[in-house]
Amino acid sequence: MSGSETSDQRSLQPPDHRRFVECIRRYAMFMASPEGIVLSWNEGARLMTGWDAAEVVGRHYYKVYPAVAADAMDTATLLRESASGQTLLRNGWMQCKDGPQLRVATTIDFVRDGAGMLLALAFVSRDVADATASDEALRQSEEQFQLLMRGVVDYAIYMLDRDGHITTWNTGAERIKGYSRDEILGSHFSRFYTEPDRAAGIPAHALATALREGRYESEAWRLRKDGTAFYAHVVIDPIFDPAGNHVGFAKITRDITEKQAAKEELERTQRALQQSQKLETIGKLTGGVAHDFNNLLQVIGGNLQLLATDLQDSDAARRRLANGLAGVQRGAKLASHLLAFGRRQPLTPSVVNIRSFLRGFDDMLRRSLGEAIEIETVVAGGLWNTMIDTAQLENALLNLAINARDAMNGSGKLTIEIGNAYLDDAYARSHAEVRPGQYVMLAVTDTGAGMTPDVMAQAIEPFFSTKPEGQGTGLGLSMVYGFVKQSGGHLALYSELGHGTTVRLYLPRSFEKEEAVAESVSMTVAGGSETILVAEDDEQVCTTVVELLKGLGYQVLRAADGESALAIVASGIKIDLLFTDVVMPGPLRSPELARKGQELQPDMAVLFTSGYTQNAIVHGGRLDKGVELITKPYTRENLAGKIRHVLANHRQRRARRAGSAGPALAPLPQVAGRPLTILLVDDDEDVRATTAEIIEAQGHVVLQAADAAAALAQLGRHAADVMLADVGLQGMSGLELAGEVRRKWPRVGVIFATGQDVPATAEGDAVLRKPYGAEAIAAALKPFQGT
Repeated sequence: MSGSETSDQRSLQPPDHRRFVECIRRYAMFMASPEGIVLSWNEGARLMTGWDAAEVVGRHYYKVYPAVAADAMDTATLLRESASGQTLLRNGWMQCKDGPQLRVATTIDFVRDGAGMLLALAFVSRDVADATASDEALRQSEEQFQLLMRGVVDYAIYMLDRDGHITTWNTGAERIKGYSRDEILGSHFSRFYTEPDRAAGIPAHALATALREGRYESEAWRLRKDGTAFYAHVVIDPIFDPAGNHVGFAKITRDITEKQAAKEELERTQRALQQSQKLETIGKLTGGVAHDFNNLLQVIGGNLQLLATDLQDSDAARRRLANGLAGVQRGAKLASHLLAFGRRQPLTPSVVNIRSFLRGFDDMLRRSLGEAIEIETVVAGGLWNTMIDTAQLENALLNLAINARDAMNGSGKLTIEIGNAYLDDAYARSHAEVRPGQYVMLAVTDTGAGMTPDVMAQAIEPFFSTKPEGQGTGLGLSMVYGFVKQSGGHLALYSELGHGTTVRLYLPRSFEKEEAVAESVSMTVAGGSETILVAEDDEQVCTTVVELLKGLGYQVLRAADGESALAIVASGIKIDLLFTDVVMPGPLRSPELARKGQELQPDMAVLFTSGYTQNAIVHGGRLDKGVELITKPYTRENLAGKIRHVLANHRQRRARRAGSAGPALAPLPQVAGRPLTILLVDDDEDVRATTAEIIEAQGHVVLQAADAAAALAQLGRHAADVMLADVGLQGMSGLELAGEVRRKWPRVGVIFATGQDVPATAEGDAVLRKPYGAEAIAAALKPFQGT
């Protein structure tokens, strides 16, 4: 019994601690005396270092802890620290037998007897090389991540907790949003959203979407610290820990305000281009329609006028004819509006100051609008001149005023504002058809009902009208638009529903002086006996015109196309006037017919007619120099007056050319003094040719130029003593040209030719007053000849 108890007691006793320690293979464990002599050495120590127990036991533990760790593992140090009774921890190195060292973490415990006497030191060392490398890699990775975050300045990158509070903040976030790290940490990210977005719950929706779908992405307006807005591209991703628990969000924000502005500008430009192309297409269509329509009106109107001569005794018939002719005039006005919109009407522009133009227009405007409309005119000081067709400008302004009256239901305030304006490159980039530069701005503002955006988008399209059916053609504003564009200007429309409308016309600035407005002279209907050749492809139009001309007393020949007309001219029959349609069938175009015809018969005058001029005799929206045109449909009175005007002008020009080198020059002897080389600059070919002949007859050499650019080119190639320049040159004026010549060729004398006053500041030596003769020219040149 007792033997059995002894056996059980042995089996329940703990195992031998020495063998337990020696079996541990992952840790180096050994005992050392208080003096540091190794007393034991386990299997783990052997595997870790390569030292067998026999090589270490009895030796100082310094053998396995190298000198680099000697201070930390010094025996005296360890004994001194043992007084605390706590386990010591040392990080250092263990020396392996074959040379390398191991990075280890070592714990040191102190073994004492019951009386507290120190018996030994217990060392346990663990290989921490892998853990240390992992920790180091983690530390470097964290440093690199922080460097990356600090280096990214174009993106705001920061973290949110699960509720949306900010937990990290990078340099880019500080730059883009304006908050420092200390200011923003702990704040809710919704502070960056606009008030409408916050009210709509967008921040919470963004986090919920990111968590549900794995990502949230959007572009919208966000707020900076200073309250300014920027357009942002935003990405929010959810963050999960290794166990899959949701811990927060990563948020990236990029400022794309400039990109968005460029995108919007491109879209505006594309819309403007599409609108311009659309209007151009409609313009071509309406121009063609107007041409055919005017031909029909010409046949109807001409025949009605011819019929009037046969119905003198019937009052009822005359009333009906008058009504018919009034309808033709209304149709002609409609066709004129179509041509205006299509930019196909021939313009006769002149230099005008709109301030003086408005003075003469004010009474008509007030009569047209009625007493219930208050009119206020605001004119800025120092108003520039513009080159414009005043008759068409009058129509345009009257159209705008009547539209404004109707928008105000006959009662309200109309404001006309005139001033100088500069449309810069930025404005031109957002309005594809605008050239940057200086303009005279004319604005018409009403206090009417205004327009919706949809109405504004269609307002300048022909036949679009918001008025009840029968109360408007829908051509008023489209006509104004076409006229302004044809004049090289720009129309801008501003309106707000319930707050009225403003239409601004920007007309190109002219640097020339305002031209005197000639008094209109009423002309009586007069015919003649000259021979007129009518070239017209429309049989009905041709027949009507021939009868009208015969009724005025003329001898009339007819041709259906350009080649037939030229054959008649070449036949030798004397033709006083070629009356030809601009748009003719066949290979011989009307301008070419006119040129070849005048080569065969230089005394033949030419009058063009058309309801649609295309680009045959109109370039840049203006009649070519020297071209005479009567627009269809025309009345008998208009035609009669125009023919006498054209014949008289042609004879006057022929006489001037024929007589320029004749008797007027004979009394002038050679002028005493040396001959001069003179640069003559004038854009009127007739004036230039006549003046050149007078100067050459006086023994001088003449160089000729039609404008400032040609004049500068001449001076660059040839030496000249004097420049005689017309003040009113097209483009760069004579005054501006003189300044340029004085800077480049200071020894060249300058004489101005003008019928107006020349500013005292002008850089010239003399003024030749128009009209001038040979004696005046000789007197002006004499000071430059010497004796």
